[in-house]
Amino acid sequence: MPETPQRTDGPAGWLDRAEARDGAAGWLDRGESRDGAAAGDGGFQERHDRCPAGGAAYHANADALASAGIGHHHIPGPRDPAPRTPELWPAASGFIRAHHAEERLGDPSARLAEVYGQVADTGTYRHTERELIFGARVSWRNANRCIGRLYWNSLHVRDFRHLTAAEDIAAACTDHLREASQGGRIRPLITVFAPDAPDRPGPRIWNEQLIRYAGYVQRDGRVVGDPRNEGLTALARRLGWRGGDGTPFDVLPLIVQGTDDKPRCFDLPPDAVLEVPIEHEEFDWWAGLRLRWHAVPALSTMCLEIGGICYQAAPFNGWYMGTEIGARNLADTDRYDLLPRIAERLGLDTTSDRSLWKDRALVELNRAVLYSFDRAGVTVTDHHTESRRFLTHLDREERKGRTVGADWSWIVPPISGSATPVFHRTYDTTERTPAYVQHPEALARASGEFPV
Repeated sequence: MPETPQRTDGPAGWLDRAEARDGAAGWLDRGESRDGAAAGDGGFQERHDRCPAGGAAYHANADALASAGIGHHHIPGPRDPAPRTPELWPAASGFIRAHHAEERLGDPSARLAEVYGQVADTGTYRHTERELIFGARVSWRNANRCIGRLYWNSLHVRDFRHLTAAEDIAAACTDHLREASQGGRIRPLITVFAPDAPDRPGPRIWNEQLIRYAGYVQRDGRVVGDPRNEGLTALARRLGWRGGDGTPFDVLPLIVQGTDDKPRCFDLPPDAVLEVPIEHEEFDWWAGLRLRWHAVPALSTMCLEIGGICYQAAPFNGWYMGTEIGARNLADTDRYDLLPRIAERLGLDTTSDRSLWKDRALVELNRAVLYSFDRAGVTVTDHHTESRRFLTHLDREERKGRTVGADWSWIVPPISGSATPVFHRTYDTTERTPAYVQHPEALARASGEFPV
């Protein structure tokens, strides 16, 4: 699991780069929209720019449908009804065949015929629970910008597709955070809400992550808090949020839009937001900076696309890689921009870049993040360990005959890149489905620019 040109803090290594998006156990912290996954192994379809994924033209004749995956149980003929959304069928049939092949479920013909009938009658189809779990996990495995994919098969899937109302979704998201945090033993988790349908959009979560810190714009243009969220903060105020205490780390409310509804604000209760005070093991003055960060990087604007079905509301998380917090969220000049303050307290010469004051301050900030999470008993990984784990993931997948796609610019950590083994190699950049996809309109909602 997907934060535009910056990375995201993420589950066990979603790295945090160029425009920062906090990720999940390796989901990078960026903001560039992801266009999706291309042709893959085992019959996965190429993904295209719009949902539903797929995009190959529908063939009405029996031979073409048979080659697309309809088996001997039922081969639609000229009198069979054509699907109401013909572009959905190639993606659906490709996914069903891939699922049956990888999990050794036998002949997919009966399931293909069932799905074909649903698509022909309603314009969509419903995944079984087993298909949903498989699709969500493989979407993580297919995430080219995630370094933390070694544990893709451990993702726990919460099936909440029956929920469409904003208040119910907000409550389920709150429970998601509680279940994912587990007192500090962070659990990779996804909660899947109702998908888009031809006659009805699914729900939307406007926050880029379930937990985001407010950005309050002052009269002189300065921002107290996270500048990345100033638009979302202003939107929350317009929707009735009274604001927090005015600190740099006020937790924003969830902004949720139910089916056939307008976006609404829902405060997150304190027990659902596990936070870690950031201190340093050597410098006593560090505590005076009053820094902290949340423990669960739950991405909530990325669309889960499985076999042509789009789950626009499907928040998911892993755990943080320390650099996503220390080298991106707290350090980027368009985020908390803490390096000058830390360098001053360290007594470093900031008059010239040649003193490497930024590098030295950056290392100490990242040391503080790892030390603080460890002391609090909260799961976090470091970029050296996660780089080695990623190469283990590559080896495992290659032994199973699967090619791993990866984006070098996102996989290489934002500090000490050449000191990690992921730096010294190239990667297949092919994108595959199912996938977590970042649509431009979701980014617009998260920035508060989307019309209410």
